[in-house]
Amino acid sequence: MKKIVMIGYGAMAQAVMPLLPEDVNVGWLVVMPQDVAKTQAIVGDEIKVISRISEIDGQPDCAVEMAGQLGLQAHLFDLIRAGIDVGVISVGTFADSVFQKQVEQAAKEHQVKISILSGAIAGIDGLASAKLAGLDSVLYQGRKNPRSWKGSYAEELVDLDQLENATTFFKGSAREAAQRFPANANVAATLALAGIGMDDTEVELIADPKMERNQHKIIAQGKFGAMEIVMMGVPLESNPKTSMLAALSVARFCRQLDDALLI
Repeated sequence: MKKIVMIGYGAMAQAVMPLLPEDVNVGWLVVMPQDVAKTQAIVGDEIKVISRISEIDGQPDCAVEMAGQLGLQAHLFDLIRAGIDVGVISVGTFADSVFQKQVEQAAKEHQVKISILSGAIAGIDGLASAKLAGLDSVLYQGRKNPRSWKGSYAEELVDLDQLENATTFFKGSAREAAQRFPANANVAATLALAGIGMDDTEVELIADPKMERNQHKIIAQGKFGAMEIVMMGVPLESNPKTSMLAALSVARFCRQLDDALLI
């Protein structure tokens, strides 16, 4: 039986929990201090709800993070110092190059593995392999209904309520996208880490009132040839900013903890 730590209890975590296999249990759930009592009442006594990694009693098999960039920053180094491997979904946090270097150094020092989860897209394995021969360009286009961009920096760039046609409201690097759209641009950051880096990966973000699903498009070229992948992801009903596939990637990570054959 595997016992894991879950960081965050938002829409994604709540979607992941029912998908965990029978041999993987959530032993600890980390939330904000003001949410501990409320969350404990929801999940019951079998899971210990805490607000600090130091409150973990025992040695978990791993941790999975679904708490957003601030949540990852708050807890990742404590997890590393505790010797706990971590699966990360808030990949945009690594747009901060200083943070990334500090994480890599700490993980090596404490012999901890930080797994970047694929999230809302496919093709990460192919892109990372293609990089070995040399990539010339990588473009990511994120196209979502305007309601999925609500509450983000997009509201300062375009009137989301008045759009009648598809509008590209952002063009820039993956680093800038991840920093300006922390809840929406984890895909861009993941592609950047797998491919040619945060500053050379191009990003275009589009609000399209005709879209009912979240479209992720990857266009890459290099010595390997060319790659074009289009994903049409269904957003979580409880949070349209989040793709269902992102939650499924976390569940897959947890299901592979005991697998001898990994794909």
